[in-house]
Amino acid sequence: MATEEEAEPALSVSAAMGLAKGALESVVVRLVGEVSEVNDKPGYKAVYFTVKDEKASLPCMMWMNRYQAAGVQLAVGALVEMTGRFSLYAAKGRMNFDVFTVTLAGEGQLRLQVANLARELEAMGLMAADRKRPLPAYPEVIGIVTSPRGSVIHDMLRTLRRRYPLAKVLFAGVPVEGPGAADAMVEGLAKVVFAGAEMVLLGRGGGSFEDLMPFNDRRLARTIAACPVPVVTGIGHEPDTTIADMVADVRASTPTAAAEAVAPAREETDGRLAALGRALHRAEERRLEGAARAVERLGALPLFREPTRLFDAEALALDDLSDRLSRALPAMLREDRHRLELLSSALSRMLPGLLAGPTGSLGAARDRLALRGGTLVERFQTAVADDRRRLLSAGEHLPERFGAALSVNAARLHDLSPLAVLARGYAIARDGEGAVVRSVGQAEPGCPLVVAVSDGTIDCTVNAVRREGDAAE
Repeated sequence: MATEEEAEPALSVSAAMGLAKGALESVVVRLVGEVSEVNDKPGYKAVYFTVKDEKASLPCMMWMNRYQAAGVQLAVGALVEMTGRFSLYAAKGRMNFDVFTVTLAGEGQLRLQVANLARELEAMGLMAADRKRPLPAYPEVIGIVTSPRGSVIHDMLRTLRRRYPLAKVLFAGVPVEGPGAADAMVEGLAKVVFAGAEMVLLGRGGGSFEDLMPFNDRRLARTIAACPVPVVTGIGHEPDTTIADMVADVRASTPTAAAEAVAPAREETDGRLAALGRALHRAEERRLEGAARAVERLGALPLFREPTRLFDAEALALDDLSDRLSRALPAMLREDRHRLELLSSALSRMLPGLLAGPTGSLGAARDRLALRGGTLVERFQTAVADDRRRLLSAGEHLPERFGAALSVNAARLHDLSPLAVLARGYAIARDGEGAVVRSVGQAEPGCPLVVAVSDGTIDCTVNAVRREGDAAE
């Protein structure tokens, strides 16, 4: 009897692979997996990658036009969600998953959003190195914005007390994960800055990528960039980097490292103070030594070794003047005595008898002097009165000599006066600058004129000008 194998003819390899290919390509599925390898070399018509989960891996391919339209950058470790169908490459006997669409799933989508925001903020210049501000070396007030619960705030405070106990700490307790955390941190930053913080620490402990998403908020990033004082971030652990880290003035790997970055170590401060003290001591020693040498140089000057020499020239001049004065005084006294005798003799001649008589007859001499003085005054008063009468008499006749000439000149002046011309019916035209208009060339249509007549002025405007001989229009 014929067996079942003999009833069905055997298939060739090609036919079997074709049968399998047709069966596989009829299955369209949607699946999720983690990218384990990517191959998208330039010139390839498709992107080749592999996705996996805990138990299996699947080779995939996606035509380049579909991949570019998806707008997703595949990377090892990314979680992706795909739709497509299974396909069989018969020539090699390999099965592929032909991908129609691909999107980032879960954390992958979040990472894409963060990457897009990072590129946008970088293009705005918020991450530029020249925008970063240096931290004050010895801040007096330090602000901390973090959760009031957990070990982060205690680690920061412990570090600040240990390294830099001189600083005053302003603390704003805010939620650092979950809805509303980003807005709360924005408000906390504003409050500590308003309260007088010279720099701000923004931090939280480690967590998943989703837990750190509030630190990737756009508003928080712009607030950090616009903060009037430097901001230091210490978020998560060493590998974690958020948008807040990128725009902050200083990024520390952990919250404790952030506190260490803003607070100089006590040993370092003591060392700097000791070094400054030594430098100040050396500088003062050099200054005092220099002052001592200057005093020695001054003490060696002849002025201080022989102070009497300071007035040598003046003493010699004083001696010379004293000698000259001792010689000049007797001569001057003799000359003055001689002049006094001459004046006495002249006075005796002018006032005879004034000095005559007994030495005590001064009253009689005063009476005689008063009598002669009154006579002299009367004589001079009479002469002055005569001169005054002659002057008045001569002055009365002076106007008669010039009166006739004055009348003639006044009449000629009246004839030449412009007012007399105006009184006869004539007028005088002046332009805007006050110049007399003597020709039609000085007046153009539209220009203002002031016409003076006998009893006032007329303001007018030139409508037209006509030269002598032109026909009237």
